[in-house]
Formats: sequence, structure tokens, C-alpha cells
Amino acid sequence: MGIIEVHHLSKRYGEKVAVEDVSFTVERGEIFGILGPNGAGKTTTAECLEGLRRPDGGTIRVLGLDPRHETAQLRRRLGVQLQETQLPDRLRVGEALDLYASFYDDPAEPDALLEELGLTGVRGTQYRKLSGGQKQRVSIALALIGGPEVAVLDELTTGLDPQARRDTWEVIEGIRARGVTILLVTHFMEEAERLCDRIAVIDAGRVVATDTPAGLVARVSDEQRVRFRPSRPVADEVFTALPEVRQVDRHGERIVVTGDGGVLQAVTSVLARNGIVAGELRVEQAGLDDAFVALTGRKIDQGA
Repeated sequence: MGIIEVHHLSKRYGEKVAVEDVSFTVERGEIFGILGPNGAGKTTTAECLEGLRRPDGGTIRVLGLDPRHETAQLRRRLGVQLQETQLPDRLRVGEALDLYASFYDDPAEPDALLEELGLTGVRGTQYRKLSGGQKQRVSIALALIGGPEVAVLDELTTGLDPQARRDTWEVIEGIRARGVTILLVTHFMEEAERLCDRIAVIDAGRVVATDTPAGLVARVSDEQRVRFRPSRPVADEVFTALPEVRQVDRHGERIVVTGDGGVLQAVTSVLARNGIVAGELRVEQAGLDDAFVALTGRKIDQGA
């Protein structure tokens, strides 16, 4: 039995179908990602789990509780970081945590949480003066102040610069290390690939696949591409004769050899036998982007 169980969830807004027949299970202690483009139904799914929206059909259990009818009990055990979090401009970080801590019978220690999230230095700083990355960390702190068993994090790194995004990822990995189960809603491929144990790919309100990041990629392609600049001219036939090779392309002085998972070893071996050095060698393989395109027929940034 999963710590989160969703079966045949559906939600409409008038004539618009936001979520249709969505099912997945989240196991205790994992980071489970809901991945999809903007408008795919990710946030609606999360809000149904949180008890913020009432689904039109299906069943949901979070920690064995029904978000529709046991909302108060669930919120004592569930931490939520919303897609957009705004606090009063003049509210200080420490004041915000103290306020949220007062809502719980046995909250986390605010100062310890601030230290863990790297926010001790801004405890007395007004919310309006925080950087984007600091605001995101504050929103995570507020989601964790109740000592939740499950945390739902919705697009937590949107709008952050690359360094702040990576810093936030380290924070999330630290949270999971404490034993908190995390449901991560995101449209960032790299984020999902870096953090998630398993992913539900959602497109146009439906789950099109659920698997580990590596499993999703393996479903669509085991292809690798070896790019290099040979130290001297070499004929295509040297590579096409190899059973691991499917295709050879040339881009100026560079050669791109495409094949299965053993193509790198095959190419480097044949080059060595012919006394050729592979300069600027680079290996590329299918990633989550490729898997998403194969599963949905388009790139994630094209919207739902």
C-alpha cells in the first residue's frame, strides 16, 4: 500500500477537462515526480491531493486519509509549497516561521529549520528584501515547519537562476534524507532526472507513462551517438561494418556514429586498431527530453 494512492482521478472546469483518469501510487520515502508541460493538469492533481480542490471522480488516499473528508487531519501531516507563495512584504522570515509553527501541536524548531535551509542569516530580513532563491527556501521552510510526513512541492524552482536551482535541489535531497516523502511537480526535465526516483508523465490531463527516469528513457531508445574529430581521414565503411553501428554522419571534420549501447566501445576499439586518435570525443544518449517527445509527440515547452 502506497503512502499516496490516486485512482482514476478526474477534474473539470466547466467544459475544460483538466485531469482525466489519472492513477499512480507513491511509496514511502521516495521523491515522486509529476512531470508535464504547463497546462497539463499537474497542479490540479496536486491540489486535489492537498484537499484544496474537490475532484469530480476517482479516489485519493494520502497517509490513508481522504483529502475531501479528512482535510484537517491530513493537513497536520502534510506540508505544501504552493506554485506561488506570497507573504506580506514587511513580514520578517523569523516571524513567518514562528507564525506558521503556532498552527501545529508539535512543530519543528524554527531556528534549526532555518539553519538546515541556509536561512539563518536572513532570519530578521523582511520578505520583500529576499532574493528569489531565498524566497523559495522560505516557502520550503513553511511547508516543513509542521514536521510533515509528506511534502508536496509545486514548481519550486521556476524563475530561479541555474545556481539557485541547483542549490534548491540539494535542499530537497536533504529533506528526503530526513525520511520525508516528496511529491515534486515540475516541468523541468533536468530537475526530474536529478531528483526523482519515479516519474508520472502527464500530458493533456492524462498519465501517459510512469517509471524511473532511466526506465522512461529505456522505453523509447537505447541509442547512443559518438561524436569525434579523427586524427586522420577514415572511411565510413570502417564504422558501418560494425554490428553495433546504425548510422554514420559527417559534419565538416567531425564524425557522428550512431548505434546501440555498445557503440562507444566498438568505435574506440576500431579506431585504436587503425591507429586513429579521436579528438574532442563526446558521447550523447537519449534523455528524458527524448522520452517525453516519444511519449507525447512534442517537446515539453510546447505546452499542453
